[in-house]
Amino acid sequence: MKVLTDLFGPATDHELTGWLFVKGLALVYAAAFASLAIQIDGLAGPDGILPLQRLLDGAFAEQGTIALLRLPTLFWLNSSDAALQGAAFTGAVVALLLALGWVRRRPALIALFVLYLSLVHAGQIFMRFQWDTLLLESGFLAIFLVDAPTRLIVLLFDWLLFRLRFLSGYFKLASGDPSWRDFSALNYYFETQPLPHIGSWYAHHLSPGWLKAGVGFTLFAELAVPFFIFLPRPFRIVAAAVTIGAQLLIIATSNHNFINLLTILLCLFLLDDRIVARLLPQSVQDRIRSDARRSGSGPAARVLAGATAVLILVLSLSTALATQLRGPLPHALIVLNEVPPAFGIGNPYHLFPTMQTERQELKIVGSYDGRDWEPYVFRYKPDALDKAPQFIVPHQPRLDWMMWFLPPQWPDTAFWFEPFLESLRHNRAAVTRLLARNPFEGKAPPKMLRVLAYRYHFSTPQERASTGNWWKAEYLGEYPDVPPRRP
Repeated sequence: MKVLTDLFGPATDHELTGWLFVKGLALVYAAAFASLAIQIDGLAGPDGILPLQRLLDGAFAEQGTIALLRLPTLFWLNSSDAALQGAAFTGAVVALLLALGWVRRRPALIALFVLYLSLVHAGQIFMRFQWDTLLLESGFLAIFLVDAPTRLIVLLFDWLLFRLRFLSGYFKLASGDPSWRDFSALNYYFETQPLPHIGSWYAHHLSPGWLKAGVGFTLFAELAVPFFIFLPRPFRIVAAAVTIGAQLLIIATSNHNFINLLTILLCLFLLDDRIVARLLPQSVQDRIRSDARRSGSGPAARVLAGATAVLILVLSLSTALATQLRGPLPHALIVLNEVPPAFGIGNPYHLFPTMQTERQELKIVGSYDGRDWEPYVFRYKPDALDKAPQFIVPHQPRLDWMMWFLPPQWPDTAFWFEPFLESLRHNRAAVTRLLARNPFEGKAPPKMLRVLAYRYHFSTPQERASTGNWWKAEYLGEYPDVPPRRP
């Protein structure tokens, strides 16, 4: 009983950290919603690449009312452009109001979770990323921080951070990828990651010794340091320092949207109010502590928190176990594994378990006559050789990102590419607005499209000094299976 009493007891040394986490989470939510608001119509609107209504109609026709549970989204009511964009813009506004303290926290956090969950399902493959599920699970747990934080809620945040970090390291080794095992992964990573920025170019040209040391630090930070999370205070502070340092290095060398910022926020729970107090005026501290102790958890809230803890523990263990089992899964495990993709809690995390050793880029060109070809230009993915890679954190351009998964990465995820080309063949404005340049804007659509494949490498410092180019490219040939535009 004493263990349960301690778990459900107030975490008085995390009142300030809990308050600060909600503020930071609100800003991450705002960035995620705002990033999506300017893209969602082109990705999933009626004239988008993968119209959501087709998914909903197909799911309901096949599954009946159970589809409402497997695809929990507000857009069953309305999946128009206005509804999709309205949800994203509303989420951004509510998140900013929450960060400013101008709305009640619990209703705002519930609204943000429901809106983002709805948009995750709306975006389909464009939203099936681990940072989206990490934001959902963090947002779900944050709902319980509105009352005074308890030891149990702090432990659930610790468990989330542990899973994110340790499983990412574990799957790097379990994948059998030789570049992680021989410490050569960073020889490729900076050049072949989805969307490099200018810091990636400089990191790529570090000496081999530094790159090997970087791999060693990554594996240490992901395989050993996560266990410090559950040790006494000095170890927890070390875990926070190492994890935050790793995230800052990633931000300095990679465009990974908001996941690194969210990971840094999760490290707040490894600290305590003695450290966080140095960041806040005394008057603010007094108000936060007074509010927390006035709104202590009641019996109903404690029961709900306990049920949530059991649910997350069961789901997170079952999903991790399912990745390791060979052969048919037990029925119970299959049922449990349907919950995390639907509701965004209990997911396994495995960031970059394998490393690409070559970067291929596709260029799309269109023509009226088959002689003169005009290129489409993406906003952020590598294209012009002399264009410096852009720093865009915390924005994630979903179309540019998905282009990275095309050859030679994961061809089984390429089912969206033909609908994208079809949108270009018909000059659909919702889709072409996702690009930096549509050569047929305001004109008739192209009669022909070609998709050209190139191998890209960073230029060397000597080559950049003489040519001004950040990249060099080698033409590989035409990407196959590009049919002509249908009338």
